[in-house]
Amino acid sequence: MLNAKMIGEKIAKARKKVNISQAELAQRLFISSQAVGKWERGESMPDITTFNSLAEILGVDLNYFSENFQSTVDETAVKAPINNADDTETQDIPHFPGPERQLVTDFSAGNLAKSDFAGVTAHKSKFDASTLAGSDFSGADLTGSSFKVSDMREANFDGANLTDCLFSVNDMAGTSFNKTILVRTEFNKTGLDGARFTNITLTGVRLTMLDLRNTVFEKCTFNNTDFKYCDLRGLSLDGLTFTGVKFDKATLNEVSFKGATLKNVSFIPTFALTNKYYRAIKTICFDGAMMDKLTFAALKGIGADLSKVTII
Repeated sequence: MLNAKMIGEKIAKARKKVNISQAELAQRLFISSQAVGKWERGESMPDITTFNSLAEILGVDLNYFSENFQSTVDETAVKAPINNADDTETQDIPHFPGPERQLVTDFSAGNLAKSDFAGVTAHKSKFDASTLAGSDFSGADLTGSSFKVSDMREANFDGANLTDCLFSVNDMAGTSFNKTILVRTEFNKTGLDGARFTNITLTGVRLTMLDLRNTVFEKCTFNNTDFKYCDLRGLSLDGLTFTGVKFDKATLNEVSFKGATLKNVSFIPTFALTNKYYRAIKTICFDGAMMDKLTFAALKGIGADLSKVTII
């Protein structure tokens, strides 16, 4: 986590060095001078998109804001010969400590509704207890980030990299996931009413205690994905591909798998094998589906209607 007081001191130092006032800096960043004052007092921090503009205006490398950055350009200037046969003078060449570091950023408890995070790289960031409704994360690389107890309605994650991300106890109604990278991503106790997952391969994804009745899955492939304690009643999963998937204690009444492909898929009941469970399984539609012999045998054993299924 970045240290707000340390960041504030660095901003103030760099601002004074280039001889601009808080008001002028604020004007160039299209924010209020009060906001700059809060930064410099360590009461708040710039958001990730502002750091880039701030570095450019203050004439510093983005590494300057890192806690491990200790030297300035003046202190690390080295002498190097000018490549000129007639001139042996030396010039100052700034030296920076290696490639640009990724800032570890904490946006927890932030009011960030309709924020523009499109295309940013923000690994292992925290967006906990934040207002992110309508925010744009399209094309962003958010690997390893966490989103907990946040308002994320109508957020856009199209094309984003959500590898190893955690979404827990969020309101994500109407959220869009198109061509999103979902690898080992976890969704726990999160509202996905009206959310759309399209043109996606879900790999190692864990979906736990979710109400998916009004969630849309189109052109999706599920690899080693777990649906645990999820409510899928009436959900259409037509034409999708499931490999190594577990429907662990999920509610599956009236679910449709028309034309779907199922390989090594496990249907574990929510309760003991009672007449009620058998009746629920009989409501699942597998018309036109293709499945391997083991999946076919398991479903046949619990009374599923497989009369229009093709064994592959």
